[in-house]
Amino acid sequence: MLFNSIEFAFFLPIVFLLYWFVFNKRLRDQNLLLLIVSYFFYGWWDWRFLSLIAFSSVVDYVVGIRLSKTEAEHKRKLLLSVSLLVNLGFLGFFKYFNFFAENFANAFTLFGQPFEPATLNIILPVGISFYTFQTLSYTIDIYRKKLTPTTNAIQFFAFVSFFPQLVAGPIERAGNLLPQFSKYRSFEYVKAADGMKQILWGLFKKVVIADNCAVYVNDIFSNYSDYSGSTLLLGGVLFAFQIYGDFSGYSDIAIGTARLFGFHLMKNFAFPYFSRDIAEFWRRWHISLSTWFRDYLYIPLGGSRGPLSMQVKNIFIIFIVSGFWHGANWTFIVWGALNAAYFLPLLLMDKNRQNLEIVSKGRLFPSIKEFFSILLTFLITVLGWIFFRAESVQHAIAYLAGIMSPSFFSLPEILPLYLAILIAIFITIEWIQREQEHGLSFENRSLSVPFRWSTYLILAALVASFFGTENSFIYFQF
Repeated sequence: MLFNSIEFAFFLPIVFLLYWFVFNKRLRDQNLLLLIVSYFFYGWWDWRFLSLIAFSSVVDYVVGIRLSKTEAEHKRKLLLSVSLLVNLGFLGFFKYFNFFAENFANAFTLFGQPFEPATLNIILPVGISFYTFQTLSYTIDIYRKKLTPTTNAIQFFAFVSFFPQLVAGPIERAGNLLPQFSKYRSFEYVKAADGMKQILWGLFKKVVIADNCAVYVNDIFSNYSDYSGSTLLLGGVLFAFQIYGDFSGYSDIAIGTARLFGFHLMKNFAFPYFSRDIAEFWRRWHISLSTWFRDYLYIPLGGSRGPLSMQVKNIFIIFIVSGFWHGANWTFIVWGALNAAYFLPLLLMDKNRQNLEIVSKGRLFPSIKEFFSILLTFLITVLGWIFFRAESVQHAIAYLAGIMSPSFFSLPEILPLYLAILIAIFITIEWIQREQEHGLSFENRSLSVPFRWSTYLILAALVASFFGTENSFIYFQF
C-alpha cells in the first residue's frame, strides 16, 4: 500500500479511529491492532511475503531470549550466527542471487570459457533491506549486552512490522522504538497535529516535487544522446530533487503517521542539500542507515582509530557496502566508491567534522564562503547521483561525457518554468526551516496564524492538484 494512494487515504483514518476509540482501553489491544494492520498494510502489496517477515521475527525473537539466558561465549556466537544467517541469507538470495550468478558467468567468459548461469525470476520483497537491518540491530545489541530482550511476542512482532516505517524506514533501533510498545500511550493533540503537518510536508515533497521531476528525469536519462550537455546537467539536478523529495518525503509521512499513534521515530533527513561538505551531507542524508553502518560496521572495523591507511580502508568499505545495500548493480558500487573518494580529502586534512552546526545558524543568509561550499557540495552530489540513476556504469559514463561536451554552454532544451517555481518554493521553505524538525514546524517561530494556515492550505491544494497518479517510492526497490 502506497502512502500516496487512495487506499491509504481510507486506511489511515480507519486505523486511527479504531486505535484511539475502540482499542484504547488496554495497551495489549492497541499493540495487537498495530500488528494486524501492519501485516495487512504489507500484505496489500503481496501477501506471500508476509511469511518472510514473520519467520524473521520468530527467529530473532527466540534468538534474543536465548542470548539473554546464555553466558557461554561460543553458544552466544552460534545464536548470533543463526540470526545473521537467516536475515542476511534472505536478503542475499532475493536481492543479490542473480547479480552474483551473472557476474560469475562474466568472469568465466572473460577468460574464454563461455558459461550460462542459472538465474531465477526473483521478485524482491518490498522493504526487506529495511526490516532486515532493524531486526539485526536487535540481536546484535542483545549479543553486545546493550539491550534486554522482550518476552512479549506481540510487542516484538509489532516493532518489526510497524507499518509507518516498515517499507522504507527510518531503520529504527530496538532501543528507541521497542520500549514505546511497552508504555501506555494517550492521545496528545499537539503531537497529532504536528504529525499531520509533517505528513502534508512529506506528501508535498513526493507528489508535487519528486513526481513532477520524475517526468523530465525519465525522459532525459532515457534519451540522453538526444540532449545537450546543459540539459543533461539539468536532468542530474532534477534527479537530485526527485530522490530527495521522494525518499525524505516517505520518511516525513512515516514519522508523521507514527506520531498520530503516539510513537516517536528518529529523524532521517536533516536538510542535506544545505551541507557544506560531503561529510556533513552524509550526517544529514538517510541518517538511520548512515548511523547503522557506523555502529555495526565502521566502528567494529576500527573506525577512525589506528593508522591512516586503516582509516582510508574503513571509509571505502563502509561507502561501498552502503552502495551495494542499495541494489545489485555495479552503478551503486561505483556510486559508493565515488562518495568515499569525495570524503577522502576531508579525512586526510582532518576536516571531516568541521561542519557540525547548522549552516548560518541564527542568520537569514549564508556567507559567501558558505554559499559556494553548499553549491560545490551539491554539484558533486549531483554528479554522484548520475551513477545512482543510470541503468549501467557505461550509461553513466556516456551521460557524464555528454555533460562535458561543447553543448554544455548552450541553454537547456527542457526548462519547465512551473517546476522551477515549485522547486524554488520548496528550497525557500527548507532554508527558512532548516533549524526546525521539518518544513512545517512553525511552533517555535513568530509567524501569524493566518500565514501558517495559508501555507498549509496552499500546499494541500498543490498536493490535491497533482494527486492521482500512484507513483511508487524510489526506495521501495531497495
